[in-house]
Amino acid sequence: MLTPETILKSTFGYDTFKPLQREIINNVMARRDTLVIMPTGGGKSLTYQVPALMLDGLTVVVSPLIALMKDQVDALLANGIPAAFINSSLSNAEIEEIKDELTRGEIKLLYIAPERLALLDFKLFLKELPIALIAIDEAHCISEWGHEFRPDYRNLQHCKQILFPDVPIIALTATATP
Repeated sequence: MLTPETILKSTFGYDTFKPLQREIINNVMARRDTLVIMPTGGGKSLTYQVPALMLDGLTVVVSPLIALMKDQVDALLANGIPAAFINSSLSNAEIEEIKDELTRGEIKLLYIAPERLALLDFKLFLKELPIALIAIDEAHCISEWGHEFRPDYRNLQHCKQILFPDVPIIALTATATP
């Protein structure tokens, strides 16, 4: 049986979790919505990537930056994890190929911008997939905590309420005020 520790070692090459990572993963695996506020370099990404590999279905990661999506996907692919991103840097043909792979269940983590999730046709496409977890990276963009406020992050609540009411959400940030 796969445990978080076996995935941590065999997939990511780490011997132990950083502080709070295991507790956060336990919370996610218990299907509880979770807010993670950890410093940069604290290991936030592993707290949704490890559960993504343990859960049946797709993990959708909402991320605000194309470069960040590419870096994350490149690192996952280098570790043998089937991951992809859909954003404006791709052609329509490339997006359709990724959607075909998603439909066939060949991708475990999909990175998208909040603006992509705001598109009705894309929401309807996702609704047909077995979504196991939604991760919201840079969650401080949801509110006006900082200068990086993105209005489409605010609309994510409607996706939770209407499209994915039973799918747990993990929201992560290193930038949050009280």
